[in-house]
Amino acid sequence: MKMVGALIKMVRLPNLFFIALTQVLFHIAILDKILLPPGLKPVIDGWDFILLVVASVVIAAAGYIINDYFDINIDQVNKPRENVVDTLVPRRWAMALHFVLSGMGLLLSAFISWRTGLWYILLGNLGCVVLLFAYSVALKRKLLFGNIVIALLTAWVILIICLAEIRIAAGESSTVAEASSKIIRIGILYAAFAFISTLIREAIKDIEDMQGDEKYGCRTMPIAWGVNATKVYVAVWLVVILALLVVLLVYVFRFGWWPAMAYSVVLIIGPFVMIFLRLFKANTQKHYHRLSNWTKLVMLSGILSMVFFYFYL
Repeated sequence: MKMVGALIKMVRLPNLFFIALTQVLFHIAILDKILLPPGLKPVIDGWDFILLVVASVVIAAAGYIINDYFDINIDQVNKPRENVVDTLVPRRWAMALHFVLSGMGLLLSAFISWRTGLWYILLGNLGCVVLLFAYSVALKRKLLFGNIVIALLTAWVILIICLAEIRIAAGESSTVAEASSKIIRIGILYAAFAFISTLIREAIKDIEDMQGDEKYGCRTMPIAWGVNATKVYVAVWLVVILALLVVLLVYVFRFGWWPAMAYSVVLIIGPFVMIFLRLFKANTQKHYHRLSNWTKLVMLSGILSMVFFYFYL
């Protein structure tokens, strides 16, 4: 049982659930609601979609495992109680499991690409595997590179689905082109939200993990620029995402989507404002850990907001 618990902790099961939830909600609440009324069908549907979700999850799980493999020393300083590699799970098992899960994800991606003709799925997921390995080996220790990589990979969870619908725009029907355009716009909206939110959270985590990172030669933002400069960086991105959310609220105001607007104010905009206000008061590892978790919860609120499109589209 200890081994099972260690594996669950190592692959970050809640995070894998968020990935699957994001893709399932986008498919049900956005793709189906836009495409099915005019008699269209998502390019990636049925078993192809299920296999795509599985591929995304196992590739992400492999990424978490390889990250723990290369972060053993750092984790012993930053979070000694959460470190399972080389304590409960032997290092060679962790590495083997990484390659098995990565291989499984790429095989599923190749099968989906062959079935649908969308070879960007295989190429994109291959890029994810390579970037996750490079991130764990070196990129996370370099200024900004690691944060940008993780933010891009988070956005890819949504883009990999909505990009398939670009093919529809080549059709002759204006209805088909309009549906495709709407999907791409919404997909980019959520991908941008995921990208910016991840940049914010990763920078806060860098401050939280500064002690172990500095000890083992990492050049993360708070180490290279200082904590105060990193806080300013986070604050700038918070202002950017808040401004975008306010603009979005003004845009949907004319449609009278009052429950969705109230949800956004209370569970997305409000918490971001609170994170902004508490950011500059934070001065302990516990404070930064709390801010990181709050950002993660806001990201979950953003994912769940897709449900409103099911009722409004």
